[in-house]
Order: sequence, then structure tokens, then C-alpha cells
Amino acid sequence: MKSSRREMLGLSVPLMLAASSEMGPLRRIREGEPSTKSGWRCVYQLDEKRHPVSGSDKELGSAVRRGADLRIYTEFRHNEHIDTASKSPELIREVADFRVTYLVENRWVAGIMTLRQPIDLPVGFGQRPSMSFFMCNQDGQQAIARPYLDGIPSTGKPGPSPLEDHRAMPKYRQLDGWDAQTNGPSSNFIYAFNTYKFWVRDEWEEVLAHDSHGKVLSGSAEALADRFSAGCEVKVAIRGLCADLSANTSDHEIFVQTGSGYYYTEQKLFIAASHPLVRVKPAIPMRYESRGWDFGWVMVRTDGLVARWLVDPYHLKFRRSEKQYAIRWFVR
Repeated sequence: MKSSRREMLGLSVPLMLAASSEMGPLRRIREGEPSTKSGWRCVYQLDEKRHPVSGSDKELGSAVRRGADLRIYTEFRHNEHIDTASKSPELIREVADFRVTYLVENRWVAGIMTLRQPIDLPVGFGQRPSMSFFMCNQDGQQAIARPYLDGIPSTGKPGPSPLEDHRAMPKYRQLDGWDAQTNGPSSNFIYAFNTYKFWVRDEWEEVLAHDSHGKVLSGSAEALADRFSAGCEVKVAIRGLCADLSANTSDHEIFVQTGSGYYYTEQKLFIAASHPLVRVKPAIPMRYESRGWDFGWVMVRTDGLVARWLVDPYHLKFRRSEKQYAIRWFVR
């Protein structure tokens, strides 16, 4: 049975069918640290067997704790990963943008792609419109959740799914499958890329931290508002946002950049609307499973209130909710 990344990305039958935070001082990049002209640094690298080659997972965790952006570089052969029927062994380099990052138990990093539609390399897009919520852990274990966006009715119910036949792709090892015949299939797997390089852009500066009731622990809302008013971007780390996905959840922070921001000058209240995010039941390693994830947007406030506008991936139904969370605020 033919198996290739094209199946994973939606051209054929989709594969998916089958931190207690450290409140340190405000920080900029240290002088003398190796970096590219763009500010990106490779802080951790794994080989094909996912063994460390350089850097360290602690350095990666420290950077993400400071709000650093994350991109992951991998390498693979076209006829090993994209189209296993092809005769082309051409080496392909990939760098992916993981716009949402997690810090679990203040030590474990995972990142999720949140803006990606399935790509049919090298010609275009996959058959069915969907989101490709690829996730990668710091040890190289990977996962995918795929909510379909075309409205085709699904007949299945959430639950474990049989593993697919991937004998044509020996570097691919599927660990499990979930929700095969639903609108939101997912699976966890390991693809043995030639290398994994974890690149960070560590330029964010923490300007405010508060508890779930808005009590300031460090910095100030005024400092946040001043930097925002001067054109700075804003990112937040929300502690415990995914706790309601499991009765036995791990301590975690989820990091996401915001778009529009608003400052009420008399109330001294700052409000921001997030970029899209994916919530996943926090664990080590991070994994997808039935009813263990969703996606959507949040509106965050410096009094700790978070308005949640979340999507049920099985039916694409939006639901509203509000909760109080401890939040750290960063600017760049």
C-alpha cells in the first residue's frame, strides 16, 4: 500500500483517519551570543535517532520561558517522505513556524503550527481544506490534528483508530490514531528526519506578570501600555489555559502572540486579542487524543480575565467561556 506525505497532507486518504513559571528580571538578548543577522539562534539539535548533537533542552526551555519565538529546521528526501513512488532522492530542507509554544512543568517544550493548510509538494494544496496542526516536542516526537473545513458530514465517533499501513515509508512510525471517521482526526508519530534544529528568536521582554485576579507580581500595566503605544508587539504566556481538557492536568504555560491591543487609560486596563491558538491536554510528551484538544482565540486582560472563543473540532461549533488566569506579558 502506497504511503507518503501526500497522504498525510490530504491529497489521498488522510493519514489522520486511521509551567510553574520562572519570574526572572526583564531581559534582552545577551551580548556575544551566537546568532544570525535576523536574531535567530539554534539552541538545540537532534540527529536522525533524536539524540542530542549540540545545545541543550534546558537552553531551549529557558528561551521559551522568556517568550522566545520557535522555528524548527528538518531535512528529508523527496522519495522517502513526500512521494514514495518517486525516483527522486532530492534532499529537501524545511523550516516550520511554530506560532504557539508550550512549557509544561516548567521544563518541557512543545510547539504547534497554527496557520498551516496541507501542502501537496511541490505543486500546491491538498484535496480537502483543513488546518494542519502539526506539533513537535523537544525530543522530536510529533503529532498532527486536522480539523476539516469543507463541511462534509462525518459518520464516525471519537475514539481510538486502527494504525495505517506505512510500510512504504520506513522512516515513519505511527504511535496511535484517534477519531478516524470524524471531522477532527489526529495521531501521534515519529518521522526520522535527518536532523532537527530548534531555532529561537529570543528578543521578547517581560514587562508585566500578574496572578489570576490581576494582582501584579512584577512590572506594571502602565509599562506595558507605554511600550504598546510606541509600536511594540505583544505576546502573552497564559498559565493553566488547558486545564479543563483533563481532570489530571500538568502545570503549563501556553505562549501566543496578540494582534490588536487596547488600553483603557483611566482604568489602567490593557486588553489584547490573540492570534489563533491550539489547546492541547498538557502532558510530557505532548500528544493529541480524543477530546483532548480544540482551537480558537482568546481575549486577555490585565485583570486576569480571559474570554475564550473556542471551536469544537468535531462539529466546528464555536462556544464562549470566561475564566481567570495568571498571565505574563512580553513586548518586542
